[in-house]
Amino acid sequence: MGRATDDIEDLLRRHAPQVLGALVRRYGHFDPAEDSVQEALIAAAEQWPGDGIPDNPRGWLIRVASRRLTDRLRSDEARRRREETAAALTPADAFVTPPPGEGPAGGDPSGLGRAPSEDDTLTLLFLCCHPALSPAGQIALTLRAVGGLTTAEIARAHLVPEATMAQRISRAKRAVRGTQFRQPDARDRDQRLAAVLQVLYLIFNEGYTATAGPDLHRTDLAREAIRLTRAVRRLLPREGRVTGLLALMVLTEARTPARTGPDGELIPLDEQDRALWDRTAVAEGTALAEEALAHGPAGDYQLQAAIAALHDEAERAEDTDWPQILALYDLLVRRSPDPAAALGRAVAVAMVHGPRAGLAEVDALAKTAGASRQRNYRLDAVRGHLLERAGEPDTARTAYRAAADATLSEPEARYLRRRADRLDRPDG
Repeated sequence: MGRATDDIEDLLRRHAPQVLGALVRRYGHFDPAEDSVQEALIAAAEQWPGDGIPDNPRGWLIRVASRRLTDRLRSDEARRRREETAAALTPADAFVTPPPGEGPAGGDPSGLGRAPSEDDTLTLLFLCCHPALSPAGQIALTLRAVGGLTTAEIARAHLVPEATMAQRISRAKRAVRGTQFRQPDARDRDQRLAAVLQVLYLIFNEGYTATAGPDLHRTDLAREAIRLTRAVRRLLPREGRVTGLLALMVLTEARTPARTGPDGELIPLDEQDRALWDRTAVAEGTALAEEALAHGPAGDYQLQAAIAALHDEAERAEDTDWPQILALYDLLVRRSPDPAAALGRAVAVAMVHGPRAGLAEVDALAKTAGASRQRNYRLDAVRGHLLERAGEPDTARTAYRAAADATLSEPEARYLRRRADRLDRPDG
């Protein structure tokens, strides 16, 4: 029963953006269409486990969602004319699932014009990552409209009240109201695709290392980001950025089984039991990374994937090819001012040239960041680690505790305090 339920859930999430795209393209109302699709998904989740999956699950979802949507339109006097026009243009048998080979022209069993396809997934992602939205709004709307998560699920994943998340999603919907349901023009497409990939990476990062709360890892968010990135790659198989991002996610997620101990405590990369890593995922991610580098000039995601592959290919921490990682970081920081990349390079400098050289890099980054409250706690965490390696336990202890006080992640805070407490003992 559990496996059947999981299969239904996967099926619903795969079809959700296609169903939503069909309705938005036909009726032009994103907000009520999205709500109607959510209701159809809930109805399917309740009925299909007992009644069985219909022969045409996507047509079933479109039929139910369309009925809910037309009910909404009918109840709104201002939209009555639009609803009646749409009804007049739709054949009476539009939602009857035809026998094989007897469907409407073009193979559209939905009767909504063009058959819904995975192209709608990409179009929806562009819409959900519209530049008019804040990053938080883009993430919430993407998880709701494309990921098929309920508002309650998204709220739990972000540790906020459901009412707060509902307001965030509502604001995002209002912001894109009236936007045409189509992919961006060629002149804007590159920038808009970059925004889509950034949102997917933000979702993954929040899942892989939660910024707040009692858990280090939020499996649902990390897996959803990977699933959506796979969907984008199926549509853009020769886009190196997409393949590179998928490779980076897969290679990073492969280490998950070794990241925490029995009590949920954080285990850093160099101390992990690499026998626990998912070697199937490592092989897939490495192949994807190689493919991404073959598709044109190396961008940020391709370079990060190559770095992740070098980490994952090392059977022991001491086997890591740090000179090659440093060379890749040098390329990365020249391309992007990303503070996380600069900090990663500082670690690589320390591993190649010694902790003092790494500390000089970290101190330079700290000066750039300044003493503001927005200073990343990871600077202090890395500084503590390098000071400990350099034989300065007192200053290392101070840095560890500063990092622990600044992070909102309980597992990371516990780990950093343990490192500091260990330096209090005479044996270090």
